[in-house]
Amino acid sequence: MSQEFDLSQCVREPIHLLGGVQSYGALVAARLHDAVVDTVSRNAGEVLGRAAEELVGRPVTELIGDEQWALARESTEAADPSGGSSDGSSDGASEGSSDGPAASGVLSLSLESDDGRVRPFDVTVHRVAELLVLEFEPRAADGTFVFQNFYPRVRRALHRLQGATGVTECCAAAVREVQALTGYDRVVAYRFDGAEGPGQVIAEVRNEGREPWLGLWFPASDIPPQARRLYARNWIRVIGDVDDATVGLLPELREGTGEPLDLSGSILRTVSGYHLEYLRNIGVASSMSVSLLHDGELWGLIACHGDEPRRLTPEVRAACEFFGIALSLQLAAVAEREQADELSGRRRALAALLARLSSQEPDALLRPGSELAELLRADGALLVRGAEVTATGDPVPAALPGLLERLAGTGPVGEVWSSDRLPEALGLDAAEAEAQGVPAGLLFLPFNRDGDLLAWWRREQPAPREWAADPARPVRTGPGGERLTPRGSAAVHRATVRGRSAPWSPAQRVVAGELWREMSGLLSRQMVELEARNTELARTNEDLDSFAHAAAHDLKEPLRGISNAAAFIVEDAGAVLDATSLRRLTTVRRLAERMDGLLDSLLHFSLLGQVGLEREELSLDEVVDDALLVAGDRLEEQGVTVVRPAPLPRVRADRERLREVLENLLVNAAKYAADEGSGERRVWVEAVPVAEPGGEDGRPVTAVVVRDNGIGIPPGQHEDVLQLFRRLHRREERGGGSGVGLAVVKRIVERHGGRLWLESPAVAPDGDRGPGGGGPGTAVWFTLGAPDTP
Repeated sequence: MSQEFDLSQCVREPIHLLGGVQSYGALVAARLHDAVVDTVSRNAGEVLGRAAEELVGRPVTELIGDEQWALARESTEAADPSGGSSDGSSDGASEGSSDGPAASGVLSLSLESDDGRVRPFDVTVHRVAELLVLEFEPRAADGTFVFQNFYPRVRRALHRLQGATGVTECCAAAVREVQALTGYDRVVAYRFDGAEGPGQVIAEVRNEGREPWLGLWFPASDIPPQARRLYARNWIRVIGDVDDATVGLLPELREGTGEPLDLSGSILRTVSGYHLEYLRNIGVASSMSVSLLHDGELWGLIACHGDEPRRLTPEVRAACEFFGIALSLQLAAVAEREQADELSGRRRALAALLARLSSQEPDALLRPGSELAELLRADGALLVRGAEVTATGDPVPAALPGLLERLAGTGPVGEVWSSDRLPEALGLDAAEAEAQGVPAGLLFLPFNRDGDLLAWWRREQPAPREWAADPARPVRTGPGGERLTPRGSAAVHRATVRGRSAPWSPAQRVVAGELWREMSGLLSRQMVELEARNTELARTNEDLDSFAHAAAHDLKEPLRGISNAAAFIVEDAGAVLDATSLRRLTTVRRLAERMDGLLDSLLHFSLLGQVGLEREELSLDEVVDDALLVAGDRLEEQGVTVVRPAPLPRVRADRERLREVLENLLVNAAKYAADEGSGERRVWVEAVPVAEPGGEDGRPVTAVVVRDNGIGIPPGQHEDVLQLFRRLHRREERGGGSGVGLAVVKRIVERHGGRLWLESPAVAPDGDRGPGGGGPGTAVWFTLGAPDTP
């Protein structure tokens, strides 16, 4: 008999309060203040050797001992130095709520059974209000973690990811690496269209015989809001077996709350029946999802599907989690770069538009030839001043003037308001909007509270989409009636999305705001000049830099633990260990210390995006002298002399940051400088007029150049050496280094609004190749932007 499927039940289901765990592991939750067990999974007897009834209400130390309980507490403190914990809320509106991904720790514990056998476990630990939750996963006999075998795989995967540029390329690299790490049969990258919108598969890798999903859209109902909130809180979610028999908790409802234990941060958390049905209907036996975040919001997912049940070790989960963090950072960096490029072009267009004005009256912006609409790639623009309305673009949407009058007072003066789906925001469908003359896209800025404003509009831009299901009918009739029956490429539903325009980009919003400031000055007649404000895109992504800082900081503590543990083993048992074991322990320490150094570099790199610049008038010669105070000894050891053929000019820059630039460039050049035959090695520092690559009009600009006559850099690798952790030689060659210096230089230069580029062979101003004898050499050029760049 057919049963009607109520999708709203799926949307309302409190998936963090399902009251059960996956059966391959066991859960024990104990109170932090007295170590008394509060909640236990009912399979504790089978997994841990102690019945759940025997554990509840007893000290958890009777199970794991005082020392291991202390380690469990310390593991979450290391993962969350603030000591914060989830709020344990069971409110359906806030379930799984958090300021970010939940903090947890992983450690190895051993339990001794009644027959004297010692059983090893991987234990994931996290906090829920006043409880410490321990989730035990039996470790296989051959599951010993070998850091030196594991780390290179992750490092190679991260390097491949870092070499990608566009969003699609990044995601394509990511799904290949995740499949290689985990062995799942299908891995896809899935991007959401807005916080609550549908998602599209933008990258895919699949084993033979599986239908392609690449390019397909899936309805928003496939991942309901409460699931998205948990994805935003937990970087990773693993389902070992869709046919697993859920193990309940004892007690089912906690005393004091009357609800099951909050499992928002649980690794073993059981799975919603709706989701399990969804997976079974597409032939999936196991799955993993890795969250992709941008500015703290869920951007997308890496979704993995297996044809057979699959368990992942904590180390592999940690690798995938770290990979999700790295991909999130890389995607944000790609967006930052693309937005920076667009912002630069839009600002040039704005400068040209203002320069072409034949008068200082604001109305001149809307006269023929002003290209105001083209500034934001809009179909038209409109200026309201009192009762006067001036417009460009034909035809002007009939409803626009009245609509702007209604919206003008809804936001702060000077703040950009925009929508690329205005009919939806007004509660209209596409046909109603067309009949009423409502544009699909609108961006406007109110000048004051009197209704004066400047607006741009865009026409509808229908977007064809291929859906894996009709988004209006997310459920289909199957053997059990109307059920969740996911579709694939064999049942594509083609539909056109209407009522939307091309989206307004962040760069367009910034440029609109800058034009408002110019217009505001003209309208008020009270400002002699406007304070120059040139929003830097690196500053608009401060959350990303803060996140990178936090991620690197949190990763350092486990590395120190690994290094210290290896040192203690050598110290305590060195006399009885064979040479091979001692060598391996030394390798563990060396690799841990190396990664600790890389994380220090990552911290420094991320902080460059957070600190402000303090520009001042500087003598470039004095700054070079400052750099030599730090780098001089290293140059002297290598027999390198710094040559300044002519006095260097004065510049406007941040002294400390500019010193860091020169210090890095001098040390780097010294590594590669060649002996000219007299036993002397030299590096040249000059400031000369050059044609800046990518410059606006080809006119020369004054640039600083640091040259050497060393081995040079192949042109195809110029971009590579400017990327974080990229080196052209092995670590122990050419004086060592982490591969961070030139990436730091590039970021500082770009923070100043300048540009950095390389030439190899180095070409002197008179056309001679190289500034001296030796090899072809390399010249690193940089500018520092306009003097008034903030």
